Amino acid sequence: MYTLIADSGSTKTDWILLKDNEIVKQVFTIGFNPYFQNKDQISNAIYAQLLPNIENIINDIDKIFYYGAGCSNQDNCNIVKQGIGSIIKVKAIYISHDLLAASRALCLDKPGIAGILGTGSNSCLYDGKNISENVPSVGYMWGDHGSGASIGKRFLNYYFNDELPTEIKLDFENQGYHREEILNNVYKKNMPSKYLASMSLFLGKHIDNDFIKKILVECFEEFFTYQISKYTNSKKYPINTVGSIGFLYKDLLKIAATNKGYELGAVIKSPLEGLVKFHQNFTE
Repeated sequence: MYTLIADSGSTKTDWILLKDNEIVKQVFTIGFNPYFQNKDQISNAIYAQLLPNIENIINDIDKIFYYGAGCSNQDNCNIVKQGIGSIIKVKAIYISHDLLAASRALCLDKPGIAGILGTGSNSCLYDGKNISENVPSVGYMWGDHGSGASIGKRFLNYYFNDELPTEIKLDFENQGYHREEILNNVYKKNMPSKYLASMSLFLGKHIDNDFIKKILVECFEEFFTYQISKYTNSKKYPINTVGSIGFLYKDLLKIAATNKGYELGAVIKSPLEGLVKFHQNFTE
């Protein structure tokens, strides 16, 4: 029999198919977030993008472990479960928060602090089995400290206030960005957090610029101040993170950690390898 594991963010979903603990297939689809998509939108995407890759063995799948952004309450978990279950008829569908995926991938069965630094951000204290403490994520409007979205917001704040270095501003506008285009994407189009996070790619082109480094370090420092510091004995543990933003700017993340008195632990781009290892060794 087969086990299907999914790690889903707002941008993309990685699906891993296991047979007797061996990886037999990996599939990529769009990302899902039940705050922004309903069960029909999820099922339609699974039908179009996932099903063609697994339809020859779909009746042999007996378990699905899905870890996803936005799956922080039962109503949202049910939206995803119904979306998947309408296409893949499996009784054993386990829906969990992407934060549990990060914890299992980074810490396996050991206690530790796990963080997500991608389009959005989150963190928790993990006891080796479950999340024991969590500073609730409130999204890109009021939280997501250290994430791509928060970096984009901070950068745009400097842009709108005309406080960017001249060469950075000129290059930014030469890439096609301007006030109306930005406001239209943030206020009128879907997934504004994803659009804001895309600014981090522009910043990456100017990573040697001291002003850009300052923006990034400040955003990462906020991650430690407003999230990590809230956990019991937080400085007892190395701080482990998963996600493209932390991975891309690992050196600056380390500077921010040191500035705030923390030790940086594992920093990985994707939880998949660790997540598969967890399910191969610690679940039946």
